[in-house]
Amino acid sequence: MLNSLNETHPSGPVAADVAVIGAGLAGIVLANALTQAGLSVLLLESGGGGWSVTGIDPSSEGIAQARQAFPELRLEQGSAYDNLAAKYGRFPVVVSLEVVEHVYAPRDYAATLFDLLEPGGTAIVSTPYHGYLKNLALALTGRLDAHFTALWDHGHIKFWSIPSLTTLLSEAGLQNIRFHRVGRIPALAKSMIAVAERPAG
Repeated sequence: MLNSLNETHPSGPVAADVAVIGAGLAGIVLANALTQAGLSVLLLESGGGGWSVTGIDPSSEGIAQARQAFPELRLEQGSAYDNLAAKYGRFPVVVSLEVVEHVYAPRDYAATLFDLLEPGGTAIVSTPYHGYLKNLALALTGRLDAHFTALWDHGHIKFWSIPSLTTLLSEAGLQNIRFHRVGRIPALAKSMIAVAERPAG
């Protein structure tokens, strides 16, 4: 993830804030790494540590857990479906960690992602990778049912491939979309990271 941020801002930390839409501890760890790099961070859908950070989570349980871990944080209930740009402004970089596979209305989520970006800003989105060879390998090894289990409370409800995530992001108005597959070999990657840009004009 930090490599993707460095790719979009090779000259070093950006002058303004970064918005992180993350799930649980992944968002906290990334927020910590970004602040260590000298950035001010708006952390959405998760908690963070005592910098210029606001935590937003759709569940009261998530807020309670974040308050217990990081009592110095400002925490509010909300979600990626809310008009977050009206409340928090726009950012040169928005990072979304393992969120898009959990949302019921992905186009609304993508519109929020787009709105949070300032013109010319960069979105970095991670989600589990799905593709033909990986799905075939899961089927041939008898692991398809376990992978797509319906018994995981609050689990994944959308399963994204590079073409389907490209369609979602481009429909929202993002451009110059590129992907990095991470974990395992590329054809069987665990996750993928999409890097996309809001048009400058």
